[in-house]
Amino acid sequence: MDDERAHRAYRGSVPNPRQPDRANPPTRPTLSAVPLAVVVAAVSLLGTLGSATHTAAARPLDAAGIVLVLIGPLALIGRYRFPVYVLGVATVALVAYVGVDYPLGPVFLSGVVAVFTAVTSARRWAALTIVAVAAAALLGLRALSHPERGLPLIGLTVGVAWLVNVVAVAEGVRLRRERNDQTRATQEAVAGREGSEERVRIARDLHDVLGHHISLINVQAGVALHLMDADPEQARGALMTIKQSSRDLLREMRATLGVLRAVDAPALYHPVPGLERLDELLSEVGEAGLPVATEIVGRARVLPAGTDAAAYRIVQEALTNTRRHVAGAAATVGLRYDHDTLTIEVNDHGGRPLAATAGSGSGLVGMHERAAALGGAVEAGPTPDGGWRVQARLPAAPHPGPPEPEPPHTDPPPTALSRAVADEPHRFAP
Repeated sequence: MDDERAHRAYRGSVPNPRQPDRANPPTRPTLSAVPLAVVVAAVSLLGTLGSATHTAAARPLDAAGIVLVLIGPLALIGRYRFPVYVLGVATVALVAYVGVDYPLGPVFLSGVVAVFTAVTSARRWAALTIVAVAAAALLGLRALSHPERGLPLIGLTVGVAWLVNVVAVAEGVRLRRERNDQTRATQEAVAGREGSEERVRIARDLHDVLGHHISLINVQAGVALHLMDADPEQARGALMTIKQSSRDLLREMRATLGVLRAVDAPALYHPVPGLERLDELLSEVGEAGLPVATEIVGRARVLPAGTDAAAYRIVQEALTNTRRHVAGAAATVGLRYDHDTLTIEVNDHGGRPLAATAGSGSGLVGMHERAAALGGAVEAGPTPDGGWRVQARLPAAPHPGPPEPEPPHTDPPPTALSRAVADEPHRFAP
């Protein structure tokens, strides 16, 4: 249901070319209409003056006739803001000019431009109605003033042909404009959606990076304080770990935030951590007092970039949660490379829960979201021996041949630091 509402909201944000926005007509600057209005006025006036000298008319061209000739072209200045009103003014002036038998000339030009503008502004039916009323008025005036002449069939045919051509060309221009507008709006919507997804991804990365390194710094600071007098060398090692972890934290934060801020160009090309850095991660976790064994089944291979990054972050977040919530535990990280799937399993064994370590739960949510974005899944829950298991299945590139099992690889036994954490967990609780 949420996806359906989001889809409707997205489609509603994109203009539909078959449903023009009548509440917001085009608002091009009025000054941009002046040049064409001047040209139409000059052509209409000069053409009508020339026609008056060579054509006999019932009424010679006078000042009133010249005003009627110029009303339509001058009205074209407002055609972008008020296309229908401009067409109405130009049509009334035209009917008045022709109705009193002034000499004919290019007086219809302003009406043609007004019809074209009205149709391209999605006012087709209003334009056709005004033209039909004007044609009926002209025919009525002709019938009253010259009943002996009958219907001007040739003139009607030529007028209808011109009208059809003008409306067809205007419709083509309107549809092309609206298609371009729709394409532009769709591209902007897609770009906005991609930007939002990228921000969510960056937020997940920041959560994982901060959670991992801050937890590591917290534990090492506790170790340094505990061993400051009893074992200065061990305390010095803990401080060096804090220094290295803080440096890594700053580097990863600069790389992540560099996507949002273009001021640090080199950070944009900082590689996203993947399983090639798994040994480095496990070493950091081991130094923080959580011994980790690894088990790899199948032949390791190059994974898609998204899967590789998600696998690293899932392992990192699972181990961070173990270190944050359980003291004196040991963990096992298992990777199984199947034909088209990578299965990740992180188990912690034993240990005692630390007090006052309730979290927001966003870490587990982030793992679920990372896997779901790739078409995978994450399961997490307690194990029969009192531990906790996080299992993730992610899609991986198909391997050309059947996997070759490899014997499990186990890391060295727990260090002295891990035993100190197990003996006095309250000293190292975040």
